[in-house]
Amino acid sequence: MMKYTYRFEKVLTIREQEKHETEIAYKESVRDFEEIATKLYDILKKKEDLLSFQQKRLEIGSSIDEVSHYARFIDSMEKTIEDIQKKVVQARAKMNWHEQKLVEKNLEVRKYEKMREKDFELFKEEQNRLETIHLDELSSLAYYRKEIR
Repeated sequence: MMKYTYRFEKVLTIREQEKHETEIAYKESVRDFEEIATKLYDILKKKEDLLSFQQKRLEIGSSIDEVSHYARFIDSMEKTIEDIQKKVVQARAKMNWHEQKLVEKNLEVRKYEKMREKDFELFKEEQNRLETIHLDELSSLAYYRKEIR
C-alpha cells in the first residue's frame, strides 16, 4: 500500500506559519489597545476625581491662585486626554486590521485543510479500488491453479 502525501503540504505549512504570525501580531495589537485604553480610563478617572476635589474646595472656599492652578492642570489633562483618545482610535484600527487579516488567514488554512481531507478520501478510495483489483487477481489465479490440477 502506498503512503499518502498531500501535494500542497508545503503550501499548507507556510499558510499555517503565516496564520501563527498573524495571531501573534493580533494578540500584540490587542495588548497595545488594552494598555492605551487603560491609560485613557486612568486619566479620565483622575480628571473626574480632580473636578470633584475642586468642586469641594470651591464650596469650602479656596484662593484664586489655587483655582487657577487647578484650571491649568485640568486644561493640561484635557490635552493629554485628546492625545490618548487619538492613540486609542489608532490602536483600535490597528487591532481591527490585524483581526481581519487573522480571519483571512484562518479561511486560507481551512481551505487547504478541506482540500487535504477531500484528497485523502480520494486517495483511500483509489487504494481500496486497487486493493480490490489485486484481490480479484489473486482469487482468479488461485481458481485457475485449482482448475489446472
